[in-house]
Amino acid sequence: MPTEQQGQHPETSRRSLAWTTVTAQGRNRDVEPLPIRPHRVKPVALSRLAAVAAHIGARLIGVDRTVTGVSVASSLINPGDLFAALPGSAGHGAAHLDEAVSRGAVAVLTDRAGLDLLAVDRASGSATDLPAVLVEDPRAVLGAISAEVYDHPSHRLNVIGITGTSGKTTTSFLVRAGLRAAGRATGLIGTVGVYVGDRSVKTPFTTPEAPQLQALLAVMADDGVAEVAMEVSSHALRMGRVGGIDFGVAAFTNLSQDHLDFHHDMADYFEAKAILFDGRARRELIVIDDEWGLRLAKRCRPGRVTVSTTGPADWSVRDVRTLPGGSTTFTVQSPAGEFEAGCAIPGRYNVTNTLLALAILHHVGIEPTTVAAAVADAGVRGRMERVLAGQEFLAVVDYSHKPAGVAGALQALRPLTAGRLIIVLGCGGDRDRAKRPMMGEVAAREADVLIVTDDNPRSEQAADIRAAMLAGVTAVPIADRAEVFEIGDRRAAIERAVTLAGPGDTVLVAGKGHESGQEVAGVMLPFDDVEVVRESIGATGNGVMAP
Repeated sequence: MPTEQQGQHPETSRRSLAWTTVTAQGRNRDVEPLPIRPHRVKPVALSRLAAVAAHIGARLIGVDRTVTGVSVASSLINPGDLFAALPGSAGHGAAHLDEAVSRGAVAVLTDRAGLDLLAVDRASGSATDLPAVLVEDPRAVLGAISAEVYDHPSHRLNVIGITGTSGKTTTSFLVRAGLRAAGRATGLIGTVGVYVGDRSVKTPFTTPEAPQLQALLAVMADDGVAEVAMEVSSHALRMGRVGGIDFGVAAFTNLSQDHLDFHHDMADYFEAKAILFDGRARRELIVIDDEWGLRLAKRCRPGRVTVSTTGPADWSVRDVRTLPGGSTTFTVQSPAGEFEAGCAIPGRYNVTNTLLALAILHHVGIEPTTVAAAVADAGVRGRMERVLAGQEFLAVVDYSHKPAGVAGALQALRPLTAGRLIIVLGCGGDRDRAKRPMMGEVAAREADVLIVTDDNPRSEQAADIRAAMLAGVTAVPIADRAEVFEIGDRRAAIERAVTLAGPGDTVLVAGKGHESGQEVAGVMLPFDDVEVVRESIGATGNGVMAP
């Protein structure tokens, strides 16, 4: 396999959290900081918070006092906060009490181990004697306690939770497009960021920690938002980040291999996703196009709604047509009647995402026929995003970073490709290692040219990650295998793909999508696949630079 040289890689008004901001339309541009705490918080007594968690044995130790905020990070404490000192893989949060106190923490939520650490600090005179809410599993009640502090914002919002392996972001944005077309004030929380109307802020997690999430919801409620579309990750469900939220809708997209560095196996991964369907949502919508969706639908209570593009369901489609540019049109069959719909984003799986979005909109009180056109026109940054720079080939950037996603993206682009299908692909470090050979195999099987490169190596050796992908390539018979190159430097890999491409070809740069950085050895380097593709097209003379 050809190889090229590796490259290098009391309230929000008092202080806003330092999250990176981006514009709603642009990439990597700063905007005004968005407050992520409500401006007004009514003080809540510790005894009240202990009562919220009394069902699992919580009790107040020390004097009763009031708090006006919650934080799990000592560095992000505001004066008047409750510091949630949680156990973790890298140590116990109670070890950071001094910093929390210096920033204004007035009480602690912790477990027995944390309380023991605080007792040692107090004995040495290095920590203030703060009152504590003691509970065996503080993370299990952190969401409910945070909701109490911020006056249960989900009671004032219609929260739409969307979970699954793939499609969460796309479905969320399609729902947002429909809500906005219906004139609804809309929020969104997910991988790409947080949107309150047109304002956006990039968050460190797909689903933020419970205190940050409850504060965000409170800000949205105070700003007049009516509906919030929220991606709900398996990590968030397992770690209780969405505790204390009353969901109007819970929706499931699909399940395929991912995050097995966190979950024991696929069964454990499924059980984490299923937590969202334990009765906390008023309405449950489930795509039943895979075995996991069918299994979930059988477990859910009567009244759950099924969605399918492959067979009978409450919401289904017929007459799916792919247009020359890759967009689709189809007829929806549903309780809302039969109507025409479509999706601008290529791929049969995006027909499923669109159908699920239309079903969600129906169940939050919007007539889907009135917003189907807006949904059909919507795009999502980094999800099958086209790059137009005057070139004579199709260039697409997609977030697909798991085997099923890569296969789906390539299969969606094949009918649009008269010539060769070229993919640039890497795998992230410090993540599910088992999927790396699978990624190499599926890309070598479905593409004509595969350029194995670096994604976010993080703390791992990038060459080792590429080697694991290349090992998977050998599972494809030579006669069926793509031409394979290994180019560690991601920019050089993209430039090679653009140089190889001719009229009728397609270049897919997969794995990072909307991301604006590349993490190497603990350092986040600026890197935007869309911008690099555009620059490469201009630099190679294979197109014209966009103005």
